[in-house]
Amino acid sequence: MIGSIVSTPLAARETAVTQPATSATLTIERVYASPGVAGPNPRGVRLSPDGRFLTMLRSRADDRDRYDLWGFDRKTGQWRMLVDSARLASGRELSQTEKMNRERQRIGALKGIVSYDWASDSQSVLAPVDGQLFLAHVAGPDAGKVAPIAAAEGAEVLNPTLGPRGTQIAFVRDRRLWVAPLTGAARAVTPAEANADVHWGEAEFIAQEELHRFAGYWWSPDQGRLAVERFDESGVGLVTRAAIGAGATSVTQQRYPGAGTANAVVSLAIVGIDGETRVDVDLGPDKDIYLARVDWAPDGKTLYVQRLNRVQDRLDMLAVDPDTGASRVVFSEVARDKSWINLSDAYRFLADGSLIWWSERDGHGHLYHYKQGAWTQLTRGNWEVSSLVAVDQKAGRVILTGNRDDVLAGQVYALDLAHPDTLTPLGDPAFDNHATADGKGQTLIVTRSADAQPPQSYLADSAGKRLALIEENRVAGDHPYAPYLAAHRPAQFGTIKAADGSDLHWLMITPKMEPGKRYPVFTYHYGGPSAQVVRRGWQGALAQAVVAKGYIWFAIDNRGSANRGVDFESQIWHAMGSVEVEDQLAGTRWLKTQGYVDPARIATFGWSYGGYMTLKMLEEHPHEWTAGIAVAPVTRWELYDTAYTERYLGDPKAPGGVYDRAGALVDATKIADPLLVIHGMADDNVVLDNTTALVAKLQANAVPFEMMLYPGQTHGIGGPKISVHLYDAVFDFLARHGVGAGGK
Repeated sequence: MIGSIVSTPLAARETAVTQPATSATLTIERVYASPGVAGPNPRGVRLSPDGRFLTMLRSRADDRDRYDLWGFDRKTGQWRMLVDSARLASGRELSQTEKMNRERQRIGALKGIVSYDWASDSQSVLAPVDGQLFLAHVAGPDAGKVAPIAAAEGAEVLNPTLGPRGTQIAFVRDRRLWVAPLTGAARAVTPAEANADVHWGEAEFIAQEELHRFAGYWWSPDQGRLAVERFDESGVGLVTRAAIGAGATSVTQQRYPGAGTANAVVSLAIVGIDGETRVDVDLGPDKDIYLARVDWAPDGKTLYVQRLNRVQDRLDMLAVDPDTGASRVVFSEVARDKSWINLSDAYRFLADGSLIWWSERDGHGHLYHYKQGAWTQLTRGNWEVSSLVAVDQKAGRVILTGNRDDVLAGQVYALDLAHPDTLTPLGDPAFDNHATADGKGQTLIVTRSADAQPPQSYLADSAGKRLALIEENRVAGDHPYAPYLAAHRPAQFGTIKAADGSDLHWLMITPKMEPGKRYPVFTYHYGGPSAQVVRRGWQGALAQAVVAKGYIWFAIDNRGSANRGVDFESQIWHAMGSVEVEDQLAGTRWLKTQGYVDPARIATFGWSYGGYMTLKMLEEHPHEWTAGIAVAPVTRWELYDTAYTERYLGDPKAPGGVYDRAGALVDATKIADPLLVIHGMADDNVVLDNTTALVAKLQANAVPFEMMLYPGQTHGIGGPKISVHLYDAVFDFLARHGVGAGGK
């Protein structure tokens, strides 16, 4: 064992047998039960500012969705629970705003503590529980004490953070931003607005859902000021969303910006923490823009704002004078022809005024150094940088992750700013690696997985040398996956050619096959932009449970998928539902040439964009798939939001029929194969109207189909029993239509 950051149960497992003598059969029921089959699944792993403490959110053995805050003291070698979420839980129901915020972050099913914030002195941690704020003292005379923050008691608070110096907190309450000392009263630093559609300190729906920006305010480094977003969604269309539950239906009037309609009007101001001063930021004459990213310079003398135009083919970096609000364009990113700007968090402002910046300007996502108006390309080649992990400014060293050595597995690399031509791998190429780091780039937190190894994590120095395990997660002894390890079926990988000559990577997991026997196939697809399905890491327990039923699990990444460069991804520009469908068809036709595949038993399954793909595949190529399952599918792109839909399809009012061709309603009557449609009846992302429009079209034309609706469920339909019910419905449907594999 390397290092000492291992909890007692993991340490005890070091002497356990590595593989059981007999193997259990992994079932769908076990996949969704507690504890999670993949073992401990820590979230939010961080180091304290001084590097002494390691903290994480850890789920409970008896409730995989409830998270508590744990801390490890690297000096004493002791773990302890810092905040017990169950003990502090108030039982109050979260507000609709908080629920929607969590849905946007894809953590809607989680309970307990979902985020936390370290104080700059490394003495305490801010942790919200059920909308209330608590301060957990980790070190000092109050170590072990957890106390509520009086200034935040009462009404539910949103988006709480500690200031950079750890002496002030900020949070949103009643659509205003409030600031308070840790032990004093809160004061509003933004005005009260009579218009209930005006919000301060929050990220608007589009920013959260499509720009992956969840912050609505930003502290200055000296903690004296905050940049605060204001948005007015009065002009955004109202959608009457019926959240249909088992016992009652609640009707919500939701501001939802459908493609081609008005967005929220977003502005930015800089306010003092006393609430007495306010400077409005000049974002330019065009008000129909996206506020993409906001950052303070390390010295606090400049506020940097990334402004994205509505078409999303131009991104301007603005430098703002925080004293006057005046802005100037520092540089611009312009999308390549018939493409769009992909936003990224892989950038860092440095103390010397320069910037490390991610760009796709050469056709691939690479890092550049911008200094005194000049650009130096740091990485290059036919591969993608996926994240900027850290910059050790003192050493001039950059840590990043990318797929230079294997498009199917991420690796951690280091480069010298002064000599960027040499890229040094820091991780193990046998794993799919990801990493984060402390603020100075001295200590890395590496998370990795492999085919039969669920995610594990460890601390490393900036050279990649392992210092200590955080979560070994070795599948042995009492690990939840240990009983199933002997029956684990390995993933196989390969490529086929797309029509344009591109390599399409596929993944396959087969049962233990008998000579001469042909097997049914469960093809899983997503197919949309900004996603990659085929990777060499841990595939998840669901795939193994499906294989245990007797199916072959198969997935292929079509053109339009992420991490293959601009030319590969942008082939869906104004053409959704075209090349993705043809590439999925190519994968299925290749399957049919394999002697172990039963060509009459090939099912296809997709969720969200994948559900949309199921419909398009069945419409365009009848009888190529035996049956299809579409979960939460988009059927009419005008019903989906502005930023996502217009990024890829443009303005629905433009001539050319792009939206009709891309939609799934015009050709719905061509569906001639068994179809199961599944939707959550409280889905506020892909609203239920998508499915009702499809259902109406199919019924009006006497096209048979089956449907399963889930009252009260949102876009990520799930839960220990709900998930089991969903997949039981899927496999019962397949069995009835000739795609059964035997067993349940």
